Amino acid sequence: MNRQNSHELIVSGIHLELTPSLKFYVKEKTERLFRHEERILRIRVELECDSKVDVANRFKAKGHMTINGPELNATVSSDECHKAVSLLTDKLDRMLRRRSRLQKEKRNHPHTIEFSDVILPKTV
Repeated sequence: MNRQNSHELIVSGIHLELTPSLKFYVKEKTERLFRHEERILRIRVELECDSKVDVANRFKAKGHMTINGPELNATVSSDECHKAVSLLTDKLDRMLRRRSRLQKEKRNHPHTIEFSDVILPKTV
């Protein structure tokens, strides 16, 4: 099975024209996420430019990651669009690593279950 075909990346712009270089930059940055976690089905990146907000938070990048299990969502804002994309991928990467670490801890430390009202037969 070809792993490249199983992943989907959707890039959309809100009040922002997506240039080919910006699309390529988003694709290049999100490839790192696909390499780290093979169960990612889809990543949707929304880039937004709001001219009414102060310059430091003008560009927003929102990421929605569809994965086996609960979806991961993140939002960052910055003064440059490329910087917002870079911060978004870093944040999603941290979320993936945290999720993976918590699953490993859960797997390695199972909870004990006590049966107080059930009588089990004795083994010989």
